[in-house]
Amino acid sequence: MAKLSEAVVIAILGLGFAMLLTEPAPAQEKPDITHRALLRSVVPNTADREVIVWDTEYAPGAINPRHFHPAAITFHVVSGTGVWQEEGKPPVALHAGESLFVPAGTIHSHWNPSASERLRFLEFIVGPRDNLRSIPRP
Repeated sequence: MAKLSEAVVIAILGLGFAMLLTEPAPAQEKPDITHRALLRSVVPNTADREVIVWDTEYAPGAINPRHFHPAAITFHVVSGTGVWQEEGKPPVALHAGESLFVPAGTIHSHWNPSASERLRFLEFIVGPRDNLRSIPRP
């Protein structure tokens, strides 16, 4: 698990984007999971690539069951501890300051194992425009 360096965050957020926005939660939002878009923009010099940065919070015990993303995603834990599990692999605990890269199309789940503390993490997604939402898996 690599830590996301300040230089990487600056590089991601400094790609010429000036848009900072808040949007309503995604349609599949669960009441114990909240998302706030920090950044959403077309990648410069591309016609069909988009970047989204989500600020995500999970209430104690919240879980996002098996799903995948059509784009690669990097998770960076801001506070609390979360557990991520890719299909066929053992679960991985991430603590504040730690990051995890999940390749496009990888089925995974993640949850907040705490009974009392919230989990907050950032999601960095770059991929096909208007096609970055998670897709549930049974």
